Amino acid sequence: MSHRRLLWALRLLLLLVSCGDANAREIADLRDLSLGMSVANIPPEEYINLACADNQGIKLTGWKDFRTCPADETGLHAISFRFNDEVNPLAAVNDKYEGTKLGGHPVLVRGLVDGSGALQGIRIDTDPNARPFWRKKAFLLALIVKARYGETGWTCREAEPHDGEAPVGGVFIKEHCEKHSERRHLVLDREIYRRADQALSDFVNATHLLIRQATDR
Repeated sequence: MSHRRLLWALRLLLLLVSCGDANAREIADLRDLSLGMSVANIPPEEYINLACADNQGIKLTGWKDFRTCPADETGLHAISFRFNDEVNPLAAVNDKYEGTKLGGHPVLVRGLVDGSGALQGIRIDTDPNARPFWRKKAFLLALIVKARYGETGWTCREAEPHDGEAPVGGVFIKEHCEKHSERRHLVLDREIYRRADQALSDFVNATHLLIRQATDR
Protein backbone atom coordinates (compact mmCIF):
# COMPACT_ATOMS: atom_id res chain seq x y z
CA MET A 1 0.00 0.00 0.00
CA SER A 2 1.39 3.42 -0.98
CA HIS A 3 2.08 6.09 1.63
CA ARG A 4 -0.82 8.17 0.32
CA ARG A 5 -3.29 5.29 0.53
CA LEU A 6 -2.05 4.37 4.01
CA LEU A 7 -2.75 7.92 5.18
CA TRP A 8 -6.22 7.78 3.61
CA ALA A 9 -6.97 4.47 5.34
CA LEU A 10 -5.84 5.86 8.69
CA ARG A 11 -8.11 8.90 8.26
CA LEU A 12 -11.01 6.60 7.38
CA LEU A 13 -10.35 4.51 10.50
CA LEU A 14 -10.35 7.61 12.69
CA LEU A 15 -13.61 8.76 11.11
CA LEU A 16 -15.26 5.40 11.70
CA VAL A 17 -14.16 5.46 15.33
CA SER A 18 -15.51 8.98 15.79
CA CYS A 19 -18.83 7.95 14.26
CA GLY A 20 -19.37 5.67 17.24
CA ASP A 21 -20.37 8.80 19.15
CA ALA A 22 -22.63 10.84 16.89
CA ASN A 23 -22.64 13.68 19.37
CA ALA A 24 -18.87 13.99 19.58
CA ARG A 25 -17.84 17.63 19.56
CA GLU A 26 -15.18 17.28 16.88
CA ILE A 27 -16.79 14.66 14.64
CA ALA A 28 -16.06 15.16 10.94
CA ASP A 29 -19.03 16.03 8.75
CA LEU A 30 -18.01 14.35 5.48
CA ARG A 31 -14.91 12.18 5.26
CA ASP A 32 -12.23 14.49 6.65
CA LEU A 33 -14.20 17.70 6.08
CA SER A 34 -15.34 19.56 9.19
CA LEU A 35 -17.22 22.81 9.44
CA GLY A 36 -15.01 25.74 10.29
CA MET A 37 -11.85 24.29 8.76
CA SER A 38 -9.82 26.38 6.34
CA VAL A 39 -9.95 25.28 2.71
CA ALA A 40 -6.15 25.54 2.81
CA ASN A 41 -6.21 22.41 5.00
CA ILE A 42 -8.36 20.32 2.68
CA PRO A 43 -6.19 17.57 1.12
CA PRO A 44 -6.10 18.56 -2.57
CA GLU A 45 -5.67 14.99 -3.84
CA GLU A 46 -8.86 13.66 -2.23
CA TYR A 47 -11.42 15.82 -4.03
CA ILE A 48 -11.58 16.35 -7.80
CA ASN A 49 -13.67 18.07 -10.49
CA LEU A 50 -13.98 21.26 -8.47
CA ALA A 51 -16.35 23.76 -10.09
CA CYS A 52 -18.74 26.55 -9.23
CA ALA A 53 -21.88 24.75 -8.07
CA ASP A 54 -24.22 27.13 -9.91
CA ASN A 55 -22.15 27.15 -13.09
CA GLN A 56 -20.43 23.85 -13.83
CA GLY A 57 -18.66 25.48 -16.76
CA ILE A 58 -16.45 27.40 -14.34
CA LYS A 59 -13.77 24.93 -13.27
CA LEU A 60 -11.42 25.50 -10.33
CA THR A 61 -7.82 24.36 -10.06
CA GLY A 62 -8.17 24.06 -6.28
CA TRP A 63 -10.11 25.14 -3.20
CA LYS A 64 -8.02 28.30 -3.02
CA ASP A 65 -9.92 29.56 -6.08
CA PHE A 66 -13.24 29.67 -4.21
CA ARG A 67 -13.65 33.40 -4.86
CA THR A 68 -14.01 32.59 -8.57
CA CYS A 69 -17.53 31.41 -7.73
CA PRO A 70 -20.02 34.23 -7.05
CA ALA A 71 -21.11 34.57 -3.42
CA ASP A 72 -24.78 34.02 -2.59
CA GLU A 73 -26.94 36.36 -0.52
CA THR A 74 -25.33 35.04 2.68
CA GLY A 75 -21.81 35.65 1.39
CA LEU A 76 -20.95 31.99 0.77
CA HIS A 77 -19.24 30.58 -2.32
CA ALA A 78 -20.65 27.19 -3.41
CA ILE A 79 -18.15 24.68 -4.84
CA SER A 80 -19.15 21.29 -6.24
CA PHE A 81 -16.69 18.43 -6.06
CA ARG A 82 -16.33 14.66 -6.29
CA PHE A 83 -14.39 12.05 -4.34
CA ASN A 84 -11.16 10.81 -5.91
CA ASP A 85 -11.29 7.01 -6.19
CA GLU A 86 -7.58 6.85 -6.92
CA VAL A 87 -6.70 7.61 -3.30
CA ASN A 88 -9.45 5.43 -1.84
CA PRO A 89 -8.19 1.84 -1.47
CA LEU A 90 -11.70 0.58 -0.69
CA ALA A 91 -13.03 1.74 -4.08
CA ALA A 92 -10.96 -0.93 -5.81
CA VAL A 93 -12.52 -3.79 -3.84
CA ASN A 94 -16.11 -2.70 -3.14
CA ASP A 95 -18.39 -0.60 -5.36
CA LYS A 96 -20.11 0.71 -2.22
CA TYR A 97 -17.11 3.02 -1.88
CA GLU A 98 -16.65 3.71 -5.58
CA GLY A 99 -17.63 7.15 -6.81
CA THR A 100 -19.11 9.96 -4.76
CA LYS A 101 -21.37 8.22 -2.26
CA LEU A 102 -22.74 8.66 1.22
CA GLY A 103 -23.97 5.55 2.99
CA GLY A 104 -23.68 3.75 -0.34
CA HIS A 105 -25.99 6.27 -2.07
CA PRO A 106 -24.65 8.25 -5.05
CA VAL A 107 -24.74 11.93 -4.12
CA LEU A 108 -23.94 15.39 -5.39
CA VAL A 109 -21.89 17.42 -2.91
CA ARG A 110 -20.89 21.03 -2.57
CA GLY A 111 -18.88 22.98 -0.04
CA LEU A 112 -19.99 26.43 1.14
CA VAL A 113 -17.02 28.69 1.79
CA ASP A 114 -17.05 32.13 3.37
CA GLY A 115 -14.94 35.11 2.33
CA SER A 116 -12.13 34.17 4.71
CA GLY A 117 -11.78 30.70 3.17
CA ALA A 118 -13.49 28.78 5.99
CA LEU A 119 -15.84 25.88 5.23
CA GLN A 120 -19.16 27.07 6.65
CA GLY A 121 -21.47 24.47 5.14
CA ILE A 122 -21.84 21.26 3.18
CA ARG A 123 -24.78 20.50 0.89
CA ILE A 124 -25.51 16.87 -0.03
CA ASP A 125 -28.22 15.79 -2.49
CA THR A 126 -29.00 12.34 -3.81
CA ASP A 127 -27.96 12.11 -7.46
CA PRO A 128 -31.04 12.24 -9.74
CA ASN A 129 -28.96 10.65 -12.51
CA ALA A 130 -27.90 7.62 -10.47
CA ARG A 131 -28.83 4.11 -11.61
CA PRO A 132 -32.56 3.28 -11.16
CA PHE A 133 -31.74 0.91 -8.27
CA TRP A 134 -30.35 3.82 -6.23
CA ARG A 135 -32.88 6.42 -7.39
CA LYS A 136 -35.67 4.23 -6.01
CA LYS A 137 -33.95 4.18 -2.61
CA ALA A 138 -32.92 7.85 -2.46
CA PHE A 139 -35.38 8.79 0.31
CA LEU A 140 -33.79 6.17 2.59
CA LEU A 141 -30.55 8.15 2.83
CA ALA A 142 -32.32 10.45 5.30
CA LEU A 143 -32.54 7.55 7.76
CA ILE A 144 -28.77 7.05 7.54
CA VAL A 145 -28.23 10.75 8.19
CA LYS A 146 -30.40 10.66 11.30
CA ALA A 147 -28.51 7.65 12.61
CA ARG A 148 -25.24 9.43 11.85
CA TYR A 149 -26.10 12.54 13.86
CA GLY A 150 -28.31 10.88 16.48
CA GLU A 151 -31.97 9.91 16.31
CA THR A 152 -33.09 12.37 18.99
CA GLY A 153 -33.38 16.14 18.88
CA TRP A 154 -34.91 16.47 15.41
CA THR A 155 -37.90 18.73 14.80
CA CYS A 156 -39.85 17.41 11.82
CA ARG A 157 -42.99 18.29 9.95
CA GLU A 158 -44.86 16.42 7.23
CA ALA A 159 -46.48 18.14 4.25
CA GLU A 160 -49.81 16.93 2.91
CA PRO A 161 -50.35 16.01 -0.75
CA HIS A 162 -51.60 18.83 -2.97
CA ASP A 163 -52.25 19.55 -6.65
CA GLY A 164 -52.78 15.91 -7.56
CA GLU A 165 -49.69 14.53 -5.80
CA ALA A 166 -50.06 10.81 -5.09
CA PRO A 167 -48.28 8.07 -3.10
CA VAL A 168 -45.80 5.73 -4.75
CA GLY A 169 -46.48 2.10 -3.88
CA GLY A 170 -48.65 3.32 -1.01
CA VAL A 171 -45.91 5.58 0.35
CA PHE A 172 -46.11 9.38 0.44
CA ILE A 173 -43.37 11.35 2.19
CA LYS A 174 -42.64 15.07 2.12
CA GLU A 175 -40.71 15.52 5.35
CA HIS A 176 -38.68 18.51 6.53
CA CYS A 177 -36.49 18.08 9.62
CA GLU A 178 -34.05 20.31 11.48
CA LYS A 179 -31.65 19.72 14.32
CA HIS A 180 -29.54 22.19 16.28
CA SER A 181 -26.45 21.43 18.30
CA GLU A 182 -23.64 23.50 19.71
CA ARG A 183 -21.72 23.32 16.45
CA ARG A 184 -24.22 22.50 13.70
CA HIS A 185 -27.55 23.36 12.21
CA LEU A 186 -28.81 20.40 10.17
CA VAL A 187 -31.59 20.74 7.62
CA LEU A 188 -32.83 17.43 6.21
CA ASP A 189 -35.53 16.88 3.59
CA ARG A 190 -36.74 13.62 2.14
CA GLU A 191 -39.50 12.98 -0.32
CA ILE A 192 -41.15 10.24 -2.28
CA TYR A 193 -44.35 10.89 -4.22
CA ARG A 194 -45.67 11.24 -7.74
CA ARG A 195 -46.66 14.59 -9.21
CA ALA A 196 -49.84 14.83 -11.24
CA ASP A 197 -47.86 15.35 -14.46
CA GLN A 198 -45.61 12.30 -13.99
CA ALA A 199 -46.06 8.92 -15.67
CA LEU A 200 -46.50 5.79 -13.55
CA SER A 201 -42.87 4.88 -14.23
CA ASP A 202 -41.64 8.21 -12.88
CA PHE A 203 -41.80 9.88 -9.46
CA VAL A 204 -40.02 12.22 -7.07
CA ASN A 205 -37.57 10.44 -4.76
CA ALA A 206 -34.76 12.31 -3.01
CA THR A 207 -32.89 13.24 0.15
CA HIS A 208 -31.38 16.68 0.69
CA LEU A 209 -29.05 17.55 3.56
CA LEU A 210 -27.60 20.93 4.49
CA ILE A 211 -25.02 21.09 7.27
CA ARG A 212 -24.26 24.62 8.45
CA GLN A 213 -22.26 26.18 11.24
CA ALA A 214 -24.54 26.84 14.20
CA THR A 215 -25.40 30.46 14.92
CA ASP A 216 -26.93 32.05 18.00
CA ARG A 217 -30.68 31.55 18.06
